Amino acid sequence: MFSQTVEYAMRAVLALAAGDGTPMTTRQIAETMKVPQSYLSKVLQALVRGGLVYSTRGLRGGFVLVKTAENITLLQILNSVNPLQRIESCPLDLDAHSSDLCPLHRRLDQAMAMVENAFSGTTLAEILSEDNPCPTMQQQLQKLEALQKKD
Repeated sequence: MFSQTVEYAMRAVLALAAGDGTPMTTRQIAETMKVPQSYLSKVLQALVRGGLVYSTRGLRGGFVLVKTAENITLLQILNSVNPLQRIESCPLDLDAHSSDLCPLHRRLDQAMAMVENAFSGTTLAEILSEDNPCPTMQQQLQKLEALQKKD
């Protein structure tokens, strides 16, 4: 249901949120979150345009979050790279449907509303503080710590 771009964006922002606040390079994020570096560059630029990430140039440059993890929702990340499109009228443009959605499109829109609701109510801080963290994510975050100490 979600594009690879959305997945990569969420993983990249999670890496930034889990970091120590110092700028992270595209390479560091790519290695930590197992995302192709060349594609990640495009994803990070979309996040910059979306106002979630700030980029700095130079020797100690990289990417940092604009807001705290408590103030960034999954919906904001999703909308930065692939905005959620609610269905307001029948996409088939049938006169018989007028402004009412047909049963199919009504249910599709209801599903999107549920995603919108779930993502708008979930922050990065919540994901990072889950009681039962993903072991793979924990390994990736440990790798991030090691990379930040090395650099």
